[in-house]
Formats: sequence, C-alpha cells, structure tokens
Amino acid sequence: MANGHSTAIGGPSSGGLMDSKAAQWVRANFFSSWWNTALSLVLLYIVGKTLIWFLGWGVFNAVWYGPAADCRAAKGIGACWAVFPEKWRFILFATYPYDEQWRPALSCVIFFALYVYSALRVNWNGRLPLVWIVGLLAIAFLMWGGTFGLSFVPQERWGGLVLTLILSTFGIALAFPLAILLALGRRSHMPAIKTLCVVYIELIRGVPLISLLFMASVMFPLFLPEGITIDKLLRAQIAIIGFAGAYLAEVVRGGLQALPKGQYEAADALGLSYWQATRMIILPQALRMVIPPMVNTFIGLFKDTSLVLIIGLLDILNAAKTAVSDPAWRGFGPDVYFGVSLIYFVFCFAMSKYSQQVEHELNRDRHR
Repeated sequence: MANGHSTAIGGPSSGGLMDSKAAQWVRANFFSSWWNTALSLVLLYIVGKTLIWFLGWGVFNAVWYGPAADCRAAKGIGACWAVFPEKWRFILFATYPYDEQWRPALSCVIFFALYVYSALRVNWNGRLPLVWIVGLLAIAFLMWGGTFGLSFVPQERWGGLVLTLILSTFGIALAFPLAILLALGRRSHMPAIKTLCVVYIELIRGVPLISLLFMASVMFPLFLPEGITIDKLLRAQIAIIGFAGAYLAEVVRGGLQALPKGQYEAADALGLSYWQATRMIILPQALRMVIPPMVNTFIGLFKDTSLVLIIGLLDILNAAKTAVSDPAWRGFGPDVYFGVSLIYFVFCFAMSKYSQQVEHELNRDRHR
C-alpha cells in the first residue's frame, strides 16, 4: 500500500505530468502568487460564463434554417443564422447579375490562390510578378466580361467580397512602392523633392480617408475636361492608394532612420551607387525591421475599404447592411454583422500570423 501510494503521488506518471513544460508555464503565468491566482480564477469564471452564454445563443438555441418568422420567435434567445442561407449571395456578390455570380466567385478563388502562392517563400522569384499579372488579367476578364460569350458587367454592379478584395489587394500592392518612393524622397538631400514629399505625406495624413473618398467622388470630376469621366471604383482605388501610401511612407522612413549609419558607409565603401545601395543593402534591412507596423497598416487598410459606402460602392460590409434592410429580416443586423466580422477576422488574423512567421524567418540571425 505504501509503495502504491508513493507511485500515485510522486511516481513517474504523475510526476511527469506535473513537471511538464505546459504545467510549469501555467504555474508561472497564472498561479505564481495569490494575486495572480485570484485574477486568473476571476478571468476563468468570466470566460466560462461568456462561453456558456455564446454556445446557448449561437449554437443550441440558434435558428439555422427557416423563414424570418422563426427568427422572430427566437429573438433574444438564440441567434438568427437563417438570414445567411437567404441572403448570402447578395452579401458576397451584391448586385452582380444573379445568373453570372459564378464569375465573382471564381475571381475570389483566384485571389485566394494568388495569396497562397505568394505566401510560399519558394515562389519568391522572377515568376511571381508574372503569376500575379496573369491572375489579375483573369479576374478582370471574369468581372468585366464582354468577350468569349461572357456578358459585359459594368463596375457599378460589382460588390460584396470581391470588391473588398479588389480594393484592398490593389491598395496594398500599389501603395507599397509609392510609400518607398515617398520615404526615400523625404530623406532626400534635394530640397524640392524633399519638400514635395513632406507636403504630400503631411497633407494626406492630416485628413480622414472619408474626406479623400468624398473628394474623389464629388470634387475630382469637376476638374476633368468636359466629356472625360473616370469610373467611381477607380477613383476610390486611387484615394485608397494615396492614403495608404502616405501612412506606409512614415513606417518605411522609420526603418530607414533606425538602420545604423555604418550600413550607409559600408555601401559607399563598396563603391555602390545610390540606387544600388538602396536596392541591395538599405531597403532590405529597413523593411525587415518594420514588418509589424507595416502589416498593421495593411490590416487597417483592409478594414477601411468599408468606407467606400460614402461614394455608393457596396463592399461586403455594406452589402450585408443592405441585405438586412429587407423588411422581412429587419432587426437581425447584429447577427449578420457578427458573421461578416468573422470574415474580416480570418483575413486580418491570417495577415498577422503570416507576418509573424516572415519576421521570425527574416530576423533569425538576430536571435542567435
């Protein structure tokens, strides 16, 4: 009995469990003192109660299928997920012609494939720009149509998830090189270039994105020659690119300033020209240092695409808002917004985790 009791208390099985790294981490971070223990128990209670409430509201008592009357009967007790089977096509594709909605759906698949392909470091070579050009041309062909038997669909009919992906993807892709040029220009020794970059950055950063979108939609057409018009979507895209470029420029400038002066002197000692030193030595190190704030700007830009409602474009969030304006489903906006927020969360969380992985790999030598 004594030996058995000893094995039960301090034997290899229980001792190995208690001395595992996970148990040590839990003790060190949650139960290291009486105050830490009390706080951990209170938080555990709050999280448990919230989880129980959410399971009851969002799973067990929720209405998954059925008419709006079933949701009204369960209002205040369970979530109304039945709105998504009824309105999911409008939320994802907005006013795109119903019989042609396979085209924006396929465009979204191409976008996802491009993201996955670009995320693999083995594909970071000269073929990557070509793959993106082919992919974007395929998306443009699908969305516009007008050839090879596809009916033409004007940009005014585009909306939903594909519009969000278009605005955010082109916004990030084109704002990034603009930001590099602005950051380099702000550090230039040429007064005219430096002044121009400073004025642009401070002017754009001093106004909200909504004002830029409003100016692009209402005021910009007033300055165009008579008979010349620019599509509303293109105007919104230009405003987003200019806005994101100004914010990213300051992020890049921070990386350039944080780089030790010896790196610049080493480039000069090697006899490299300004652009050679910038491309091969300065920029790679500077951008590697500012990955977190840079991705933070990307995430903010992805969410800010919802502001295009100001000029009448229906991204996924505004398409969801319009979907619940149907009198039959009015009052279930929070349920729809919660579902759409999960889509935003998936994209933003993926960008965050991927940036952490890239930062760890690129800065591996700093951790040695």
